[in-house]
Amino acid sequence: MNNTTAQHHDSMEIARFNMVEQQIRPAEVLDPRVLDLVSQMPREDFVPEEYRNLAYSDIHIPLGYGQTMLKPIQEARFLQALEIQPSDKVLEIGTGSGYMTALLAKLADRVISVEIVPELAQLAKAKLEAHGISNVIVETGDAANGWEQNAPYDVIVVTGSMPLMAESLKNQLNTNGRLCITIGQEPVMTVYLFTRIGENQWSEEALFETVIPSLQNVQQPDAFVF
Repeated sequence: MNNTTAQHHDSMEIARFNMVEQQIRPAEVLDPRVLDLVSQMPREDFVPEEYRNLAYSDIHIPLGYGQTMLKPIQEARFLQALEIQPSDKVLEIGTGSGYMTALLAKLADRVISVEIVPELAQLAKAKLEAHGISNVIVETGDAANGWEQNAPYDVIVVTGSMPLMAESLKNQLNTNGRLCITIGQEPVMTVYLFTRIGENQWSEEALFETVIPSLQNVQQPDAFVF
């Protein structure tokens, strides 16, 4: 490692530490597993090269193809809410950069991640392989209504927002399965946690308000007709 590389590495370590202390902890993310994970996972390896220096900033980083990364604070809050267990099978809707996928993979038994943009799916796959993460299957397709092929799941996480709830997602959960999803339209969106407590029973908890870019191809509510 030459001096320049070493300095860059150090500055990234400091930025990662600051992200945890200044963004994530103040948002009441206190689960030690989540804090350890985001403290260790090099987010800069998953962002496009031109945004590398912004890897730990409180922004939605553009990925190209009309897609963006969640903010670090949103990723951490989702992970804490889902309470992922080492035996869990996870469906991630919207692979994006592969960073959230990597975090999920470190907590779960296996992850099926579905990305609508083939180029992003390929990039994410390569990045996950480069980090030796082997318990992920990255699929290319539209999973706005879920991904029947591998259902049911213990955890479903949707990385883009939806104007309306897609009921089909709740039906792809195992009993005790959790779904984390952002519902609404700008400027008001709410992150919900749904837990399947029986064959036709779900509990619903509103976690926090936020704004997250929409998933592609989601059904928009009908416009008001006068």
